[in-house]
Parts: sequence; structure tokens; C-alpha cells
Amino acid sequence: MEQLLHHLKNLGFTDLEAKVMVELAQGGAASGYEVSKRTGASRSNVYAALQRLAGQGFLRVGEGEPARYSMLPVEELTRIISGRLQESLETVERKMPRQEHEQAPFHNLEGDRDVMTSLARELGGAKHEIVVDVRREEVALVLDMLEQAEQRGVKVLWACDSGEAALGQWLPRGAFETEPIPGGRKFSFVVDRRWCMLGMRGDSGAAQAVVTEHPVMTELLLNQFAQDIVLYEMENDMGAELSVRYGWRYENIIGKYVSGGPRSI
Repeated sequence: MEQLLHHLKNLGFTDLEAKVMVELAQGGAASGYEVSKRTGASRSNVYAALQRLAGQGFLRVGEGEPARYSMLPVEELTRIISGRLQESLETVERKMPRQEHEQAPFHNLEGDRDVMTSLARELGGAKHEIVVDVRREEVALVLDMLEQAEQRGVKVLWACDSGEAALGQWLPRGAFETEPIPGGRKFSFVVDRRWCMLGMRGDSGAAQAVVTEHPVMTELLLNQFAQDIVLYEMENDMGAELSVRYGWRYENIIGKYVSGGPRSI
């Protein structure tokens, strides 16, 4: 009973209105005086509640004196409530003022606990795709979450700097390795092409990250990942033939943009 009253109040009915509705549904049609006796509420308050409910179409009012009130069938009641709620939600979505040029915010996270809490929440709610770029030192922190996502049918694409493939879609990290960032190891995650995290974690274990749903950051991380995949596939397919075919030009192109030159193939 208390749970039912609680949910009726959540739908916008007052405490007395909820009690009156349950009493009429339970005991059948009744006059205001009878409802007052059953609920223990004052007659004036009960009459006011009955009139409000009848005026909103939630009660039927019989002819005669005194008037007798009865509840609608529950299916009809819930259909009316659902329709009105949906209409209100659509109106709010359509009419609520929006800020012009509203942009997704960037949030800074400090420390392993905050970073992992945020990451676990998003990976646990992923529905379609997760793109991951991590170093092998961080693999153990996320492996269980990625495996669970795959078991739910989420496509997981992830890259690591070296080691055995932990998941089916594993790729070596990047087609060309850059110099490590002083003081830490970079990691990034993109979930459902919407939410992304870019951060760094040091040997001490302390992590720092930026989290956002800004489409520019998401696009940058996805483009970087796609570029690495394409370059890796080219090297994997052509092998040493790249250097044979392009000679010094290939090495010069890579050396111009990537510190340390091309990875050995």
C-alpha cells in the first residue's frame, strides 16, 4: 500500500488524493462522507480532493444526492496519465529555451579513483562501440571491463604498445611509435562515438584525465586511431616492400612528422 501511495505521489497527486483514489479502487463507489470516514480525513478536505480528481477526469461521478464517486478502471487511468505525461514531456522539450552555441563542457579528473570511477561508469553503459588506446602497464586496469562489454555485444577496438592480444580486435599501438611523454603514459577512450577521455598516468599510479562529449575531441581521437590502423595495415601488408618501393622518400616522410622515424618492419 505504501509503495502504491508513494508512486501516485510521484505522478503529481497529493497525499490525500492518492489515499482517496486507493480507497475508492479498494472499497468501490462512495459518497464524500463515506470516503471521509474511511480515510479519517476531514470532510472539507476530502470533498475538495474528490472535486479536483473528478475535474481532471480521474473519477466518475454518479447522479443522485449525495453524489457517489468511483475510480476509473486502472487501465484507463494509467492510459490517461501516460498520455498527459508524454504531452508534457514533448512540450518541455519543444518549448524549453536553449542556449545558443551550447557546447559540451570539459571536465578535469585527478587521481586513479576519480578516473577509474568515471571510466567504469561509461564502459559499463556502452551500447555499440569502445575505442581504446592504452599502454601495456594500464591493460590490467581495464581488461575486465572491456571483456564484459564484448560479452554484451559491444564492439571493442583497442590498441596496446606490445604484448599478446588480450581481445580479438587487438592492434599494436600506433603504426609509428612516438617518443614517450615525460612523466607518464598517454591513454584514451572513446565510447559510442560520443564520450571520450584523454589522459596520462605515471609510474606512481597517479592519473590525470580530461573527459568530454565535445564532438571535436571525439573526432580527433577517432581520426588518430583510424590513421594508426591504416598505417599499421599498410606496413603489415607490404612489409619491407615499403622501403624497397619508396626508398629514402618513405623514411623522410615519416621522419619529418614522427620523432624517431618509422618503426622497423
